[in-house]
Amino acid sequence: MNIFELDRLGVLSALPDRNPYGHKGTFGKVLLFCGSRGFTGAAYLAAMGALRAGAGLVYLGVPESIYAIEAVKLNEPVVFPLPEKDGKLSEEAIPEIRKRLPAMDAVLLGCGMGVSEGTLAVVRAVMENAACPVILDADGINVLSGHMDVLRGRQHPTILTPHDGEFLRVGGVLGNDRMTSAAAFAAEYGCILLLKGHRTCVTDGQTGYVNRTGNPGMAVGGSGDVLAGILTGLLGQGMAPLKAAACGAWLHGAAGDLCAAELGQYAMLPTDMLNALSRLLK
Repeated sequence: MNIFELDRLGVLSALPDRNPYGHKGTFGKVLLFCGSRGFTGAAYLAAMGALRAGAGLVYLGVPESIYAIEAVKLNEPVVFPLPEKDGKLSEEAIPEIRKRLPAMDAVLLGCGMGVSEGTLAVVRAVMENAACPVILDADGINVLSGHMDVLRGRQHPTILTPHDGEFLRVGGVLGNDRMTSAAAFAAEYGCILLLKGHRTCVTDGQTGYVNRTGNPGMAVGGSGDVLAGILTGLLGQGMAPLKAAACGAWLHGAAGDLCAAELGQYAMLPTDMLNALSRLLK
């Protein structure tokens, strides 16, 4: 397997061009299903991550009980309510979700969604119907435990972004070489795996990228939601999925390094990383 390491020049040169004659539709339409009662921050951070990465239109579907909260917090994304059960998306949300999928360039599921039968039903429906790349993060991964058939046979790219615990939960095996472990999983399930942690590994089973940006100050709730949003924004603009995942990991870590230099590792927050992206991408 060929293994590469990205740097600032490589990442910035890989980013999609901003067409001077473009409009909001030119730069990608992305759809996010995130959040649940008690986890409103995850939806906010993911949606803003997609916007900060350059997505032109961001649509965010949330359980109806948290719709008002997200609509007040978020000015730029298009937020809409969906049917729920006990604060999490329910199977009744699927007809509306199916209506929205055909127009999308990328879809993200999982950030703060919670584990439930409704979450699994929504993940399965999106995986079966989305004709675009899909990113599964957090609970979008956790619900796959015992249901790994959802990954097999999909005709469009799927990116999973687990930390070690989530990776083990869905049957991943961690050996001494994290890249080898990640590549074996990616090859078995036909996906791209972004295995988070110190020296994040990104692979499709044949090619790998090792990321060396990032620091322990990023080990705080919400950091992964920002990363998932960044990946979604890059995919929506048409980046190749493996390169988008690798570049997203680098940008996320580099934003964290900027925050650590300016604020210190103890005080930095995921919202600071969102703001740092603007300095990285100018």
